[in-house]
Amino acid sequence: RNRRLRTLLSGSDDWEEFETKVESRPLLDGRGNMDTYNGVDLDLSAVALRLLDPTTDEWWIYWANGRSGRLDPPVIGRMDGTEGTFFGDDEYAGNPIRVRFVWCRVGDAAADWAQAFSRDDGATWETNWTMSFTRA
Repeated sequence: RNRRLRTLLSGSDDWEEFETKVESRPLLDGRGNMDTYNGVDLDLSAVALRLLDPTTDEWWIYWANGRSGRLDPPVIGRMDGTEGTFFGDDEYAGNPIRVRFVWCRVGDAAADWAQAFSRDDGATWETNWTMSFTRA
């Protein structure tokens, strides 16, 4: 289940909800994984690539969607048990932003994820996309 703001960084509270089918596979002997996302009732295709740097124990998470075909800059962070927070720099509408991914309740059967953007270097955040994953 996905919940995503229709308009970002505008103070909007207009959310769209939709389903995606996600297929995940491990990479690099467990030091990485890749998810493919496909919309169930809307045109959405995307890929998440996660790679673990074993020297720092940090995960680097990359995202690409089918519309732009561009690999976004990574968010970097650590998992602490079933939760993890990841930060990175990107741009939105030509302006620099900070990006935050938060993973929680990560388990074998379910997980929750949230994405937020900040225009003020992390002083305030706007959560703009959430996903609740359930294993089929």
